[in-house]
Amino acid sequence: MRPAVKVCKRVIDLAGAICGLGLTLPLYVPIALAIRLDSPGPVFIVQRRAGKLVDEEGGGHRWVEFDMFKFRSMRVDAERGTGAVVSGKGDPRITRVGRILRRTRLDELPQFWNILRGDMSLVGPRPERPELLVNLAAAIPYFEERTRGMKPGLTGLAQISLGYTGEAPEGSEVAKLRKTLTNPFQLEEAEGALADDMRLKLMFDLAYAASLEDFWSYLPLELEIILKTPLVMALSRGR
Repeated sequence: MRPAVKVCKRVIDLAGAICGLGLTLPLYVPIALAIRLDSPGPVFIVQRRAGKLVDEEGGGHRWVEFDMFKFRSMRVDAERGTGAVVSGKGDPRITRVGRILRRTRLDELPQFWNILRGDMSLVGPRPERPELLVNLAAAIPYFEERTRGMKPGLTGLAQISLGYTGEAPEGSEVAKLRKTLTNPFQLEEAEGALADDMRLKLMFDLAYAASLEDFWSYLPLELEIILKTPLVMALSRGR
């Protein structure tokens, strides 16, 4: 990442997080009440997530892990007996209020605190859980490269371009190419695999990462993503 991009990105992160908290804090009370009335359990959850990918001395690399804050959108026993699994469409573990929070992305609002702390950026690839990321990186070439030297984000190019789980919106340009991008050999048993949506996400994440190498490519894209995110939330794109 270019030094000018790094400085500008942190300034945007701090300004965005402060403004975001100021605008969304009034929503915390009604969201908290809705969560508690809908299902028993805590209002907030804290999940361990994999952040920036950094190189280690002597070779190899590792993810910088951090605790990410969210409004709870699943039952408290959602992972009992299964452990960490990626949520998909129609996931029965998601509560009624949780579905609304996820469609509108309101479950992610507490991550403005993560941005202030420096764990995350306003824009970047979404952070995955470490135990899931290992399997995704093994199944999808270069998947781990999406956060090399870059913090994960609250929103990103994939988030404004794709659905919540990474599916291509019907009628979009990427939807027309989905078969070629995700299942080029037309294997029936591979159709609809979770890795397909993740591959689509990766394509957008790598495109965003490439923009960080030039300030005048980065800045317009950064601002476009930030400005489009509220529209995506308002349209409730996703599951």
